[in-house]
Amino acid sequence: MKLFVVLALAIASVSAGVLPQGAPMHPRDLPATASIEGRITNGKTAHEGQFPYQVGLSFSSSSGSWWCGGSLIDHQWVLTAAHCTSGSSSVKAYLGATHRTSAKVVHTVSSSNYIQHTSYNPSTLNNDISLIKIPALSFTSYVNKVVLPAIASSYSTYDNQQVVASGWGKISDNAAGVTNNLMYQYFNVVSVATCQSVYGSKTATPNVICIATPNKQSTCQGDSGGPLVLTSNTRLVGVTSFVAGTGCESGKPAGFTRVTSYLDWIKTNCGVYY
Repeated sequence: MKLFVVLALAIASVSAGVLPQGAPMHPRDLPATASIEGRITNGKTAHEGQFPYQVGLSFSSSSGSWWCGGSLIDHQWVLTAAHCTSGSSSVKAYLGATHRTSAKVVHTVSSSNYIQHTSYNPSTLNNDISLIKIPALSFTSYVNKVVLPAIASSYSTYDNQQVVASGWGKISDNAAGVTNNLMYQYFNVVSVATCQSVYGSKTATPNVICIATPNKQSTCQGDSGGPLVLTSNTRLVGVTSFVAGTGCESGKPAGFTRVTSYLDWIKTNCGVYY
C-alpha cells in the first residue's frame, strides 16, 4: 500500500487564512501492520443482513493490494472513494458478507469498470468519489441497494443528525491483529465550520460531511470508501474519506464525501438517482 501524508495542506490553509490543527489523511493511507483488513474502532459487530448494501473491496495493483468499503446503489453499481480506486488495476467485490471474505456474491472487475471523479485531488482530498460497475445482481435480503438522498435534501446540513458507518476498518490505531467481522457504529454529524476548525477550509469544504468521534470511536483504515447512512430514513449521505493524521482514536472529526453534492455526477455517469 502506498503511504502519503498531506503535508501541503497546512501551507495551503495558511494562505487561505485557515490554519488546521492537524492534517487529514485518507484511512487507506494510515500506517499499519496489516493493510487489507480490520474494523471500525470500538464498534459493534453487525449481524447477517443488517447492512445489505455494504460492499467489501479488495483492490490490486502492481505495487500491492489494499482493502476498502463501498455501497451498492443499484443492481450493478458500487459507490466508493476515489482514493480507493486510484492506482488500482482490478478489484474483487464481496457482497452480502459479514465475515469479510465469506460473501453471498463475489465479482472481480478490471479498472476499465471504474469511473473516478476527474477532479479528485489527493492533496486537498476534494472530490473523493468513484463508481465501480459490476455484473448485474438480483437483490435479496442479504444483497440490496442503499437509496440515495433526494435532490430536495441537497441543502440540508444534517448537523446533529444521527448516522451509522460500517466497514472492516482497524480496531485501534496500534492494532497488530485483524478482524474479519463487519463492524458498525452510530455517530452524530457536526457542522462544516467545526470540521474546518480542525482541517481548514481547503479540505473541509461544503462538499464534505464530518462526524464527531468521541470515546475513540471512528472510521479507520479498511473503512475507506464505505457508507455513511442517515438513520432516520436510511439514505446514503456520505462516503468514508479522511481522518486525522494523528490517528483514528484522536477524537478529531472524521470526514466523508457528501453524496448530495454529487447526485448529478452519479446520475450522469451511471443513471442512478432517487
